[in-house]
Amino acid sequence: MLNEKLKNFRLILASGSPRRQQFFKELGLDFEIILKPVKEEFPDRLTHFEISDYLAQLKSLPFQDSLKPKDILITSDTIVWHNQKALGKPKNEEDAFNMIKSMSQTTHEVITSVCFTTINRQKTVSAVTKVTFKALTDSEINYYIKTCKPFDKAGAYGIQEWIGQIGISKIEGSYFNVVGLPTHLVYQTLQQFISS
Repeated sequence: MLNEKLKNFRLILASGSPRRQQFFKELGLDFEIILKPVKEEFPDRLTHFEISDYLAQLKSLPFQDSLKPKDILITSDTIVWHNQKALGKPKNEEDAFNMIKSMSQTTHEVITSVCFTTINRQKTVSAVTKVTFKALTDSEINYYIKTCKPFDKAGAYGIQEWIGQIGISKIEGSYFNVVGLPTHLVYQTLQQFISS
């Protein structure tokens, strides 16, 4: 449906995430995947969605000289916000264990920001979902890390994987946002872009 309206545009998804790519396919969108490296660092003064907004916008910078008039570039970043700090992707098994252990029997927030960039405008939207874990045992955490190797995921877990199935007791907000893309916001924002 939306794809028909976008037929005169070139949609560029700058993400290596297989989950985000799958969401774009499921939304029925034609898109190209183009990746350009960027150092994902943010100023210490930023908190909460300011961090994911900043990183999503940062990922658009390497593209800005090469965009054409009908290009819509989409960049995105997900963080887990817990105990007043951002949890990114774990460096190793120990880091992953410590992240998941810290979220056991507590509620954290998953924040995804999506940045839409054309040659003459940029808009960033973000979604926040609250996720509560049950009390997780050390053996459950270790089993998950060994079997699923969640080193490419913010907060060291994927809600769609085993740990999500056995460990999450409550979720408030968009499930798809936790997987990695607030699909409702992407759909809504693309509609606004092509109608304005």
